Amino acid sequence: MTDQLKIALAQANPTLGSLEANVALARAFREEAEALGADIVVYPELFLSGYPPEDLVRKPAFQRATQKAMEDLAELTLDGGPAMLMSAPMVEEGKLYNAVCLLEGGKIAARRFKNKLPNYGVFDEYRIFKAGPLPGPIPFKGVRLGVMICEDMWFPEVAECLAETGAEILIVPNGSPYDHMKSDERLNHAVERVTETGLPLVYVNQIGGQDELVFDGASFVLNADRSLPVQMTSWKESLLVTDWHRKGDGWVCETSELVDPGTPMERIYHAMVLGLKDYVEKNRFPGVVLGLSGGIDSALSAAVAVDALGPERVHCVMMPSKYTSQESLDDAAGCAEMLGTRLDTISIAPGVEAMETMLADIFAGQEPDITEENIQSRLRGMTLMAISNKLGPMVLTTGNKSEMSVGYATLYGDMCGGYSVLKDVYKMTCFKLSDWRNTHYSPLFRGPDGPVMPERVITKPPSAELREDQKDEDSLPPYEILDGILHGLVEEEKSLDELVTEGFDTHTIARIQNLLYIAEYKRRQSPPGVKISTMSFGRDRRYPITNGFRDKR
Repeated sequence: MTDQLKIALAQANPTLGSLEANVALARAFREEAEALGADIVVYPELFLSGYPPEDLVRKPAFQRATQKAMEDLAELTLDGGPAMLMSAPMVEEGKLYNAVCLLEGGKIAARRFKNKLPNYGVFDEYRIFKAGPLPGPIPFKGVRLGVMICEDMWFPEVAECLAETGAEILIVPNGSPYDHMKSDERLNHAVERVTETGLPLVYVNQIGGQDELVFDGASFVLNADRSLPVQMTSWKESLLVTDWHRKGDGWVCETSELVDPGTPMERIYHAMVLGLKDYVEKNRFPGVVLGLSGGIDSALSAAVAVDALGPERVHCVMMPSKYTSQESLDDAAGCAEMLGTRLDTISIAPGVEAMETMLADIFAGQEPDITEENIQSRLRGMTLMAISNKLGPMVLTTGNKSEMSVGYATLYGDMCGGYSVLKDVYKMTCFKLSDWRNTHYSPLFRGPDGPVMPERVITKPPSAELREDQKDEDSLPPYEILDGILHGLVEEEKSLDELVTEGFDTHTIARIQNLLYIAEYKRRQSPPGVKISTMSFGRDRRYPITNGFRDKR
């Protein structure tokens, strides 16, 4: 029996499906932990495969390759260095489990399987994996480690079983995606498990982006008295070796590292930066191209792109029409100059004229309407896609959640592209994020240390500039009202009666609800984007396209 233990927390960024790369990353973290005297290294949930693997994990060839990679990692521990708590999908007796393996002495010394399989929001594990039995502790160097895998921590049964069967330290490998409410929830559930069991808890979370999801890290340790000796950094890979000592009948983490998690706007902005960075780099795009209109959405998207990738990998294009104001031209140029990006100007006027000529006969006698506005947007989308095809960068779309909610985005126009950083960000939050970034900087950013857009971009009334003197509020409620209604309808699933009680106008709510429902077909065809909220469009919120229901008073 030992009286001290060094547990390394590997807050690492795997690439889903890249087994060789993930093995190499695991080795690098283990080597660093060994140099710091660690006894064992704890990796995040399904680190070896990447998380979430979705239906890739059902492929037998992938299952076999993952098993082989686990065995190869186990062989590393023949060198007498740190053991590893490594997580991966594993097949046992023909059943597929979400598993954690203790790699020690050159072999897989123990396995434990996830008991609570999430089946809500972005999670679909109940369809893919089999639920494991309630686990017992894993003996290691005379210490009984109680392993709970991610969702297992959110309910009392697994922790209670581990405590009753002699666990001394609870260890929780996680693939917990970021949303703006998640940090407090994680800590609250961890405190509940510590309170119920009287045991300390180690929480190790993944870092990085995977399609729509972004993982913020923010790993932590709770002692049995519910004190927080360790709060690791968010948004970047890191390794921390924690020192543990036996005191009386229990264990205490002596390490002290507390990193401020930052303000809500800081966390959202970092989530967008990391999500875009990993989407571009893990999918091997050379960079991004986007339309820079002089408005706040494209300015914010460009700032995120530069902070994620660096100015040399961001190509901005101003595509003016006859309705584009000089103010917008100046603001787009100002943004590009402040960000240090390339800015090209390509007028869509010749294309608009060509389309008007092409359609003149069939449109004869018809008054101009939204059709002509959409032609402009689609010409811009076609222009960006042509640049992408010819030069290689991915098109970054710039629409926000408010627009996507009510269909104020043109299919095959400004919705055209490969990824969106504002897809889950309401318009009012765009203003706040732009204010935050103009006055804040992080060493994790690759952009300038200073303002990233002219102040006028933030303060001027929003406009698509698709007709004379157009303003967004000509056809939509003010954004502070619109976003309040949308948040109630989307995130909270509130009824019309509840929203009326909160002070919103009945007819306005009914109109916004109708716009929300009829725009579903557009959202189904939209590119992926960073999940920020508790109810992002896509896997979080799966509404039917054909839908006759309308809530009424």
